[in-house]
Amino acid sequence: MSRFGLVRSLAVVLGAFVIASCSEAGISGPTAPSETIAAPPSSQFVAQHLLGAGTDAGKLELKAVWWKKQHKDVIRVSKTIDQSGGTISIPETGLTVSFPAGAVTTPITITITSDQRYVAYKMEPTGTRFLKDVTATQLLNTTSIFGEPLRSQLYAAYIADDNIKLSGKIPVLEIEPSTTIFSVLSPLLPQAHVWTIRHFSRYMLASG
Repeated sequence: MSRFGLVRSLAVVLGAFVIASCSEAGISGPTAPSETIAAPPSSQFVAQHLLGAGTDAGKLELKAVWWKKQHKDVIRVSKTIDQSGGTISIPETGLTVSFPAGAVTTPITITITSDQRYVAYKMEPTGTRFLKDVTATQLLNTTSIFGEPLRSQLYAAYIADDNIKLSGKIPVLEIEPSTTIFSVLSPLLPQAHVWTIRHFSRYMLASG
């Protein structure tokens, strides 16, 4: 098997595992896709290749992805995570954040607040740094890009300013390592986006 074929096979396994994990984590709102495949390396890691994983994005400006339907109220969830790890999810938006064992040394109450118009979240306590990678999985069937071929690369972007408005193109400080998961039945249709983070602040799902 060629190197690309091996990577693509591993990507398929990753895609199925990620979506299965979302379902097990208790996402009872938007239905997780049953068959998915990760994007091929040529597209899924373009942000890392161009900018460096988790490094300064410089003067990069991106557009926040919209929700399919604007939320009438602010959606906020809180949960205490201890040394054994755990998950916190927002079923209404399709977000699940997973904390591995050892990510924190003492129990900490995590609060995640969803933006009403855009696929963006404020994660608190702001400034919290984790000892191990935290994984955020955003199902896309709650967003405006679901059901159509992906026209531009998706990014998980870090925004330091909690007060900056998300309309138009937004300057971002950091691009996080991420992967877009695509449908096996329709390989051009995105199903979810997964990224890793080491610190808390404000994040948005964005496109170029």
